[in-house]
Amino acid sequence: MNKLNTILVTGGAGFIGSHLIDKLLDMGKEVICIDNFDPFYGIKLKKTNIRTHLTNPNYTMYEEDIRNISQIDEIFKKTKPGIVIHLAAKAGVRPSVEDPKEYSEVNINGSLNILECCVKYEVKKFINGSSSSVYGLNKIVPFNETHPLNKIASPYAATKLAVEGLCHTFNNIYKLPIINLRFFTVYGPRQRPDLAIRKFMHKMLNNEPISIYGNGETSRDYTYVDDIVNGIINSINYEKSSYEIFNLGNSSPIELLDLVNSIENSLGIKANIQFEKAQKGDVPTTYADISKSINKLHYSPQTPLKNGLDEMASWMKNNIN
Repeated sequence: MNKLNTILVTGGAGFIGSHLIDKLLDMGKEVICIDNFDPFYGIKLKKTNIRTHLTNPNYTMYEEDIRNISQIDEIFKKTKPGIVIHLAAKAGVRPSVEDPKEYSEVNINGSLNILECCVKYEVKKFINGSSSSVYGLNKIVPFNETHPLNKIASPYAATKLAVEGLCHTFNNIYKLPIINLRFFTVYGPRQRPDLAIRKFMHKMLNNEPISIYGNGETSRDYTYVDDIVNGIINSINYEKSSYEIFNLGNSSPIELLDLVNSIENSLGIKANIQFEKAQKGDVPTTYADISKSINKLHYSPQTPLKNGLDEMASWMKNNIN
């Protein structure tokens, strides 16, 4: 058996993880999925995400928490993955403000468990799903991988940066090949229900008002999930160095009110907007410099926002009551 064909994905029942596994299975890879079905949002949604995976003979599902080191160790011992793609995490900026301790326990301690198992069982490559949140309140745009990261704005972002630090340490001490991928505001079918685009579409389809926090001038670099998945796949094949950080974004930020207008056009529905006070932990903008990813990773986002929103609008109408 070619060990590099055996890929373990943590958080593989989630939004990005399930799309990634779709692609890996199509490529004929042997996929091991670890997911604890965290009730942060409906477990039924995650079960739906993996429904087609369960019938594939190359797919094995383990319902387990990455904090449980003894069980995680057993999974590694049994499956002996060649590549680990680590996407499992407590997600969400605003909830992390309310419960920073659990975010630390899951995102930092859980990631440490995975890294230790990677070293113990001689994994060939570790790909870490990081976040544009690590750039925090940085005012230099677009965000470049070399920018200082000293203006963190939320506990969630702090945990993501801490994991990047652990990754660098494990590469330095144990020579574990590692790639950190900083995702920029991923959207598309199966998106988490707490995220803006899906939340807006759901409320608009149900004739409910949507909430805009602040003045609507915050901007995000929305990136379609298929483009993110392609960036992850390219990372599997990247071998030019043993440690890298790459931005995976669309490099086309859009202000929130303009996003709402674009969603209105995709759905054919006018939004009823209610303005609320700004939320703690939010940053004013995210904007990816993807020149390094283009040059080294051959990353090339293909989905303009309009096309992606049209795809998601179609999916919402067919899947969400």
